[in-house]
Amino acid sequence: MNIQILALFVGRSKRIAARSSNEWWDQPWESGIFKEAASGPVWLAYGGLQGDEQADRKNHGGPEKAVCAYPAAHYDYWRRRPGLADIPFGGFGENLTLGGATETQLCIGDRFKFDDAIVEISQPRQPCWKLSRRWHVKDLKEQAEQTGFTGFYFRVVKHGWLRLGGVGVLLERPCPEWNLAGCNEIMHKRLQDFAAAQRLAQCPQLSGSWKDTLFARARSLDKKWAGSEIAKT
Repeated sequence: MNIQILALFVGRSKRIAARSSNEWWDQPWESGIFKEAASGPVWLAYGGLQGDEQADRKNHGGPEKAVCAYPAAHYDYWRRRPGLADIPFGGFGENLTLGGATETQLCIGDRFKFDDAIVEISQPRQPCWKLSRRWHVKDLKEQAEQTGFTGFYFRVVKHGWLRLGGVGVLLERPCPEWNLAGCNEIMHKRLQDFAAAQRLAQCPQLSGSWKDTLFARARSLDKKWAGSEIAKT
């Protein structure tokens, strides 16, 4: 399986000024979601792309979320949704708009080689409120979660250059049982399935933040189940 870079984006965090409306999205805010298209090669370091930045480093960026990728195929769907007719590549704040595969074909731990650079899928993206705010669509975050059209993150295994049109060749797939669509189902829809949450959390290639979230959910649901069983006796 190959994937291809159809668009490449980097950008610094920006402060967005207030606008003259009472809507929550027009209050002042800061984000790295507004990125610029890169026409030439961009250096991919272990912490991410040179010239790229995130405003909220607690929830975005870092070694396990060094590069945000989004499947180009989803944009046709979003352009048919209210308020999103003109959403362009890069509209989800991704670094890479990719052709060739979506969350249903990709798995946790998939390693791809772009020339000298090697990247590995660490987790599906968890869309945040800033996506809704950018496009003035109040439930866009929830729409992304429910459709499973979330995109995903790469960690960097080997640094190198990324370029527009670059092709990523699949090197290995250690976790074929964990495609990203299934991971999204567990995270966003199968909220009471603590056994599935626990199994996914044990995937070695899954990011630490997802492991923590899923293990916490599994413990919580397990305690709730145990408490209900005690109450019956």
